[in-house]
Amino acid sequence: MEFTAQQIAAFLQGEVIGDPNVRVSDLAKIEEGHEGALSFLANPKYTEYVYSTQSSIVLIDKSIELAGEVKATLVKVADARAAMGMLLNMVQAALNPKKQGIEQSSFIDASVSVPADAYVGAFAYLAKGVTIGEGSQIYPQVYLGENVKVGKNCIIYAGVKVYHDCVIGDNCILHSGCVIGADGFGFAPVNGEYQKISQIGNVILEGDNEIGANTTIDRATMGHTVIGHGTKLDNLVQIGHNVVTKENNIFCSQVGVAGTTKIGSWNTFAGQVGVAGQCTIGDQNTFGAQSGIPGNIGSGNTLMGYPVIPAREWARQAVYLKRLPDMQADIQKLKKELAK
Repeated sequence: MEFTAQQIAAFLQGEVIGDPNVRVSDLAKIEEGHEGALSFLANPKYTEYVYSTQSSIVLIDKSIELAGEVKATLVKVADARAAMGMLLNMVQAALNPKKQGIEQSSFIDASVSVPADAYVGAFAYLAKGVTIGEGSQIYPQVYLGENVKVGKNCIIYAGVKVYHDCVIGDNCILHSGCVIGADGFGFAPVNGEYQKISQIGNVILEGDNEIGANTTIDRATMGHTVIGHGTKLDNLVQIGHNVVTKENNIFCSQVGVAGTTKIGSWNTFAGQVGVAGQCTIGDQNTFGAQSGIPGNIGSGNTLMGYPVIPAREWARQAVYLKRLPDMQADIQKLKKELAK
C-alpha cells in the first residue's frame, strides 16, 4: 500500500511541512529509517534522529520544537503515537479483511445461528445455546461452551477456550490460548483432604477488552468475575474467581490477581505484580513491576515494592540496601573500637 504525505495528513487532520506529494509504502523506526518509509517522533528523547533519518515522512508531535533543518517531510499532529496507531489499524484492516462464512469440519449445534457477516473457522466447536454477534470472527479450533454469548465485531483467535455461560461483550479480542471461565481455585479441607468447591458462576467481559495469549480468567464461585469495559490484559495474566474490575485498567504480563478482589478504573499493573485476595483497589494507581499488594489501596498512587510503598521511598530504600554490606562492616568496626 502506498500513501502520500497529503493523504496521511488528511486522514489524521495533521499539517504537512515539506513535500505533500512524497510517497511511503513501508514503516520504520526513526533511527532505522529509509527512503519510502514512514516513521514517528513522539518522545523528545529521540529528537536527534529526526535530523538524520532517511525516512521519507515523519509523524511528529506539534509540541516538539526543532532547532535544525530536516530532510524528511513532516506531518505535525497532536499526538504522534496515537496517530501512528490509527494508521497501523487502517493498514491492518486493509491487509487482513474480515472473513465471512462457515468453514468445513467445524461443529455448530443446531440451536446456534451464525450471522451472515460472521466467520467460523475449521474445527471450531460451538455448543448448544451459543450466540454470535454480527461481524464476529471465530478462528479455527476455538471452543465455545454451552450458552456462551459473543457480542458484535469480536475476534477470537485460534485455540481460545470459553467455558459455558460466559459472556464476551462487543469489540473484544481474545488471543490464542487464553481460557475464559475455567474453575476458580476453590477447595476446603474436609476429613484431612481438600474437597473441591464447585464454581457455578461465570465470567463477563463488558466490551472493548483485549485478552492476551495464554491468559486465564477464572469463573466465579457464585455470581460473576467481571472485566470492566476497555480493560486490557497482556499475555500470561491470571485473574482469580469473583474478581471485579471497572473500566480501562491495564494488566501487563504475568500479573496475578487473587480471588474476590475489587479494582477501580484506570489502574496500571506493571509486569509480575501480585495482588492478594479480597482487596479493594481504587482508581488511577500505578504499580511498578514485581510489586506485591497485600491489602487495600486508595486512589492516585504510584507504588512499588513489597509491601507496596510510594515509588520514591522504595527507590531510596533500594539505594541503601546496596550499601548494607559496607554499613555492616562499619558497625562491626565501631563495636570493636567501643569495646577497647
